[in-house]
Amino acid sequence: MERHHDPFNHRPAHRVIASLNREQVDYLDKLGKDAQFSSGIKLSRTQILAAMVNALKRLNLTGEGITTAGQFEQRIVDAMMRRRGKGDGSLE
Repeated sequence: MERHHDPFNHRPAHRVIASLNREQVDYLDKLGKDAQFSSGIKLSRTQILAAMVNALKRLNLTGEGITTAGQFEQRIVDAMMRRRGKGDGSLE
């Protein structure tokens, strides 16, 4: 397994291959470009995906009882909505 140093999270990084559809890739690219145009710093797809994983960890989600990706997606949305109901919805 290849390891790289990731300056985004200051830990050795492991390479992960992900298969996304065109719409998903376009969305990641849009997020990166939005950041670039608004702040001058472009976020890479890798940085965005790492941030998403970190946010999911902060929601204390597990895969227990999950049988489909759609079911997990709904669990994520439900957790975000519960958190939003408790405050401003920010994970920061």
